[in-house]
Amino acid sequence: FERLGQRDLPTSARRHITPPAAATATTQQIDPTMLPAMLSEMIDKQVFELKKLWQNKRQLLFQVLNLGMIVFSALMIWKGLMFMTKSESPVVVVLSGSMEPAFQRGDILFLNNAVEQVGVGDVVVFKIKDRDIPIVHRILKVHTKPDGETVELLTKGDNNRVDDRGLYAPGQMWLQREDILGKAVGTLRYVGMVTIALNDYPVLKYVLVGMMGLFVLTSKEG
Repeated sequence: FERLGQRDLPTSARRHITPPAAATATTQQIDPTMLPAMLSEMIDKQVFELKKLWQNKRQLLFQVLNLGMIVFSALMIWKGLMFMTKSESPVVVVLSGSMEPAFQRGDILFLNNAVEQVGVGDVVVFKIKDRDIPIVHRILKVHTKPDGETVELLTKGDNNRVDDRGLYAPGQMWLQREDILGKAVGTLRYVGMVTIALNDYPVLKYVLVGMMGLFVLTSKEG
């Protein structure tokens, strides 16, 4: 087939041909001033749904059970991870920059404490007596006592100039194997920044949990 252009058409036909509009990529931007109104509308909608739910006791009970199942499932997953990894904290968040560049603040680490031995170069999470927050650092030295069974560990952050003896409990020079919560076996970059934000602003944590519970209660089953 031969393609015809406008110049191949009669003059009368050319007048009725309109050139196509140029395709342009457009993005819809949200006006920041509209955010409060949108948030207020969303809250009003959820409150309305909650009032409707309160009038239907049977549906309310169903949604409460649904919320309980979600919480129970999350708890069972966590307990399952603890059992498989033999760690009381199978997932932790890096809170400082002491392990840069290997790990950044906000990285999530997956731990495994089922391994019998840890060695020099392994990244481990350990706890210190009278300190609530565990520490993520690398094993610098391994000291085996003459009995051949007792192993003592010395750790250091990759981004620190000195070892961790200044962080240990008073008079403590080495870590014991039981101080180790697990060896880092995997990571997710920066995903833990949400957890850090919730820890820095506790009110945000309660607001987020409350909103999640509200959405679950007022969600409609398809």
